[in-house]
Amino acid sequence: MDREKLSQDILDLVGGTSNIDQVTHCMTRLRFNLNDDNLANKAQLEQTPGVMGVMKNGGQFQVIIGNEVANVYKELIKKIPGAGQTENTSSSKPKKKQNPISTLFDFISGMFTPILPAITGAGMIKGIVAILVALGWMSNTSSTYIILSAIGDGAFYFLPIILAISASRKLGSNMYIGAALGAAIMHPTITALLGSGQAVTFASIPVVAATYSSTVIPIVIAIWIASYVEKVVDRFTHVSLKLLVVPTITLLVMVPLTLIAIGPLGSIIGNGLSGGIAWLFENMSIVASILIGGTMSLLIITGMHYALTPIVIGSITTLGYDFIIPLMFAANWAQAGGALGVGLRSKNAQTKSLGFSTGLTAIMGITEPAMYGINMKFKKPFIAALIGGAIGGAFMGIFHVKSYVITGLVGLPSVAAFISPSISTLIYALLGGVVALVSATAITYFAGIKEKTEESESTPVANTEGNSQSATSHQVAASNVIDIHQPTIHQVVATDIFSPVAGEVKPLSAVNDPAFSQEIMGKGVAIEPTEGRIVSPVNGTVFSVSKSGHAIGLVSDTGTEMLIHIGIDTVKLKGQHFTPHAKAGETVKIGDLLMEFDLKAVRDAGYETITPVIVTNINDYNDLQSATQPNTRSGELLYKLS
Repeated sequence: MDREKLSQDILDLVGGTSNIDQVTHCMTRLRFNLNDDNLANKAQLEQTPGVMGVMKNGGQFQVIIGNEVANVYKELIKKIPGAGQTENTSSSKPKKKQNPISTLFDFISGMFTPILPAITGAGMIKGIVAILVALGWMSNTSSTYIILSAIGDGAFYFLPIILAISASRKLGSNMYIGAALGAAIMHPTITALLGSGQAVTFASIPVVAATYSSTVIPIVIAIWIASYVEKVVDRFTHVSLKLLVVPTITLLVMVPLTLIAIGPLGSIIGNGLSGGIAWLFENMSIVASILIGGTMSLLIITGMHYALTPIVIGSITTLGYDFIIPLMFAANWAQAGGALGVGLRSKNAQTKSLGFSTGLTAIMGITEPAMYGINMKFKKPFIAALIGGAIGGAFMGIFHVKSYVITGLVGLPSVAAFISPSISTLIYALLGGVVALVSATAITYFAGIKEKTEESESTPVANTEGNSQSATSHQVAASNVIDIHQPTIHQVVATDIFSPVAGEVKPLSAVNDPAFSQEIMGKGVAIEPTEGRIVSPVNGTVFSVSKSGHAIGLVSDTGTEMLIHIGIDTVKLKGQHFTPHAKAGETVKIGDLLMEFDLKAVRDAGYETITPVIVTNINDYNDLQSATQPNTRSGELLYKLS
């Protein structure tokens, strides 16, 4: 894999550096917060070698890479100015509006993803130490044990400080003020004072005794409130005094407030969640295990599994164990079973190889290649994996399998998480994983998969050069990349595209944006408008209108997919000077008014108004022939597709 090229391709196809507000990565995915999702070419990204799939969840644009994601990320951030800096201050770029649920998932994933290596490494060390003690290879009174235990416990004991840094970064506030807040409530003197059993007050206000080591919710709430306090103080402080006043007031307000109110409230919430989960699994263990084990893969697809992270950490730090990680283990091995079932059933050598290889990867804890590349592609194996996860989950519930440490990858390498004073938990966990795997494999094998027959594979289809080639070559080319979607061959229908706006016609190379000038988004022309009216260039349907009003997507009745992008970087205007007259799903005819904008105001604000009018599914056509006139009026022929 050429990581440098792949990172550049991804950067171009998500709309360039100007379209990226933030980018992080987890174990398998690049997670983008984009200024405008309409600028990202999802279809072309899905066909890019090295990209396993693309999805939008929780307000994030996610590009699934697999095991190489960390290396691709390193190459990617080299190309994004400021992406490698240690502190993420408040961005001046406009934030997309999200619904509260998407905002919450985005915050949780953005907060926990960067710290996963620390808590995963610490958790694995705790698991290794537990194995060594259980096998009798190390005494739990030796100095070696004490040092190794401290290495494993350190990240969890001081978790509030680590979370304070990550949460502050995600919220755009100062990470080091956040760290100072976390350190203050973790200070040994404060810990001893609150644990002394004596009444504690601050300025005659009672301070409720609480323990903050290894907690999640108290510090997260505190940092969230602190981000607002910091911004308010910063707004009303003269620039010459900001360095002195902002951190001082923020800490003086937030540390006592956390000790008096936020901390105790957060502890009550955290203990309540952990206690509730424990009650659920103690009283309805099998039902809960079947539901969670069977739906875990769906939660991962939607990004909702990040909502479980605080619960898992809270359970382990409060109760000493967790019931959810074993169910993730069963769900992951069920995905492996689905892929292995495809490998056993398929008659295609490449699909067979891909099924076996991705199945083994899923056993190790990386499920995306199997899930997106095989199981969801053939559909039945994915359903089989959900059933297998439920069956494996039921086994885990019957034997009350618990995890005693947190792991990032839930697979074979992380079985140390199931070591307890008795090795029986590990045995039951492995058996539960095997039950899930075998169940999914068997269901997939007997349900069968629908593969193209040789007869249909040899049916000639037209390619973009007008020559005849067989569908087999399409299938082979597509199978070289793990991808959710197979290329779709559309019947070419000659189409006339009419000008959506009056102005001077220019080539796309004149647009000051590589996504358009290099024809990454598609082909067409650009127009320097002389009026502020955009009309429909085709008879068809509006499928998207950006919230900022600067971009309109349409699909014609003949299947032509188009994008009209008014100006460059005009997303930053947040809809100012734009008045939409059409909405997504609306049927339009040539000449119908789609958008009005104040041409002069946009230019006075410092933005270029050159407007690309492009065909995004250009690969479905053989030729695009532009009209020859240097100027156009709205409704005049702009170019022909054939």
